[in-house]
Amino acid sequence: MNDGSTSGELADSLRALVSRLAPGDRLPSSRELVKEYRVGPATVARAIAALAAEGAVVTRPGSGTFAAQRNRLPDTLGGSATDTDWQTVALTDRAVDTHLIADPLGPPPAGTITLDGGYVHRSLQPTRALSAALARAARRPDAWDRAPAGGLMALRTVFARIVGGSVAPEDVLVTAGGQSALSIAFRAIAGPGSPVLVESPTYPRALAAARAAGLRPVPVPLDADGLRPDMLADAFAMTGARLLYCQPTFQNPTGAVLGPERRRQILDVARASGAFVLEDDFARHLGHGGAVPRPLVADDRDGTVVHVTSLTKPAAPSLRIGALVARGPVMERMRAVRLVDDFFVTRPLQEAALEVLSSPSWERHVRALGTALRERCAVLAAALTQEVPGATAAGLPAGGLHLWVRLPPGVDDTVLTGAARQRGVAVSAGSRYFATEPPAAHLRIGFAATADHAELTEGARRLGAALADLGPKDG
Repeated sequence: MNDGSTSGELADSLRALVSRLAPGDRLPSSRELVKEYRVGPATVARAIAALAAEGAVVTRPGSGTFAAQRNRLPDTLGGSATDTDWQTVALTDRAVDTHLIADPLGPPPAGTITLDGGYVHRSLQPTRALSAALARAARRPDAWDRAPAGGLMALRTVFARIVGGSVAPEDVLVTAGGQSALSIAFRAIAGPGSPVLVESPTYPRALAAARAAGLRPVPVPLDADGLRPDMLADAFAMTGARLLYCQPTFQNPTGAVLGPERRRQILDVARASGAFVLEDDFARHLGHGGAVPRPLVADDRDGTVVHVTSLTKPAAPSLRIGALVARGPVMERMRAVRLVDDFFVTRPLQEAALEVLSSPSWERHVRALGTALRERCAVLAAALTQEVPGATAAGLPAGGLHLWVRLPPGVDDTVLTGAARQRGVAVSAGSRYFATEPPAAHLRIGFAATADHAELTEGARRLGAALADLGPKDG
């Protein structure tokens, strides 16, 4: 091809080239095309622009031009289906990893006993109180007015009282549930590419939120008493991390509770490292009847702790009301992030949450829920001992919604999870709860999402049958 060749002829040649490439393959550079086809740079630019307009290629400034193979399918309007292959290149590597928060087996079929849920069954929810509170909130003259960005002052006052210590309403930021609070905190505290220390195992959706913020989770081991302060100090020193995410009370999934001495040690280690502690206190209202330790933030005098709490777990999945508690510039940073996200939490829901928390019926509900959870936990533990030989629960937790169960040697937790689904019971594979390779196979088995005790017993029987289906294991 000589200098007089048109950009149209060059485009035809490049179309033939693209047809032989896989989506995402890189085309020769403009300099290489000029040399190979003996045309000017302007001719190459026009040809590439034509192919980009057709969707045959995608250009990335500074990186080059890439093939974006087109898959046209007829649609119901007689045209062509939208071709989005080009997005694969344009989105680069900023994927949001959802395998930790989405069920890999899909929705369970009807009749499946749910032992993998993270919410309480409808029979354990304060449905009547929630409905009445929402109805009263909706009748207020200002119900649909804009809410303050930080949340209703009365609701912030209640959250401050629940947290205790010297926490004031001004230290509280109302959020759309605990998951939203975690997302805000991760993005506000640490920059993309930074390490964040996490318990191992830990809450999968916290791992997902951290990774979506561009952070690198680094695991720190637990034992029966929770996070190990000696390992934590080493992890801060080795990684240079400036953030620790932890669940000191009724940890998910193990149920561990940090004792008073370890709580002091963890705060001391974080302060010495110049780091924040992101305290996820999701289970404050999920105790099984005993005393619940004070949150870390209540004894924090230096602004080390950023506290997360939520009403969703003890109340109902759609009461998406939570709070962040912090002091100093970090709170201003989090307020700014949430303002960019969604301005404020819908006012009727805040008003309804305030109604519920301010009613004497809330304390009665928490006490009744604790009794029900304690009973269900004991029923499930006994049923697992009877029906699932070789599986070992990490003790009966004093709060929370789950048992953490170690599987017999040679059993693959993901394989057993699939076999259990075939038997009509849903459980959670333990590998989802580790930031890196798990040291052993576990299941997280819930006792709060079923209708009654009989379902818990039957669920354990089905799980045992699924384990038997896998047959004897070597070693």
